Amino acid sequence: MITYKTYLEVQGYSPSSIVSYTNEAQYFTRWSKKHGTSPITIDYKTSLKYIKHLTRKGNSKTSINQKLVSIKHYFNYQIQAAYRTDNPIENLTIKGIKSSTPHHLLDPDELEDLYYSIETAHIQDHYHKHTAKRNKVIVGFIVYQGLGTTTLGHLTLEHLELSKGKIYIPNTRRSNARELELKPWQIMALIEYMSQVRPELQKRIGNHTQQLFPHNTRFSVITYHINKQLKRYNHKVRDLKQLRASVITSWLGQYNLRKVQYMAGHRYISSTERYLQDDLENLHEIVNNYHPIS
Repeated sequence: MITYKTYLEVQGYSPSSIVSYTNEAQYFTRWSKKHGTSPITIDYKTSLKYIKHLTRKGNSKTSINQKLVSIKHYFNYQIQAAYRTDNPIENLTIKGIKSSTPHHLLDPDELEDLYYSIETAHIQDHYHKHTAKRNKVIVGFIVYQGLGTTTLGHLTLEHLELSKGKIYIPNTRRSNARELELKPWQIMALIEYMSQVRPELQKRIGNHTQQLFPHNTRFSVITYHINKQLKRYNHKVRDLKQLRASVITSWLGQYNLRKVQYMAGHRYISSTERYLQDDLENLHEIVNNYHPIS
């Protein structure tokens, strides 16, 4: 049976995260033993006592949530190792922390307008025409599939499933894998990108790897210029995180919470719930702006 350290390595966590998670698991184990239980047998009610213990030790709500994330990983490891069958704190999160999710979100029509605003037809220079078509494909993944910069930069050819009309998003240290549907017009743009645009860009920069969007520096350089371009189309655009938040918030108006969790790649349902709260806060802001109470 693999060790907890090996489990974290397989999950792709950095050495520093592995040390932090391992230390937290050891601390939690010692506390459990002092209270007549163990990480293998502890239940939800006793887990709440651990949170009270952390509170008495002076930990902030943010710090406690970070520690809970560590313990959740440890429980997930135990499930995989067949030590236990459940994660008693899977959906447990300390409330009352101000979310950092961006406000002033864009609605679905505004998001789609960004995609169609990218001009690709009337560009004379071949290289700039190719980069414009590449950028349009990238913006499509942002506004329709809610992909972030890190995910986009790690996509490879094998992740495209054009015959199925889907794209596979691999897991990262912070997100789960998922398979998302592509819009019909995205598929057409991707066929052209794969057959004509991408090969030319590869030749230009001398990058012949399996990267879906070949680059020789940081992928964030590409998204930086895309973001500048999108800001010219809509002054409400701030950054790509805001656009992803807009997409997820829009999904919550169409699908149930669990489906949105899957589509967004969130490891915990609490991450998805933040967007519900933020959407409510945005609504209150609109009401106060247009219908102030005198």
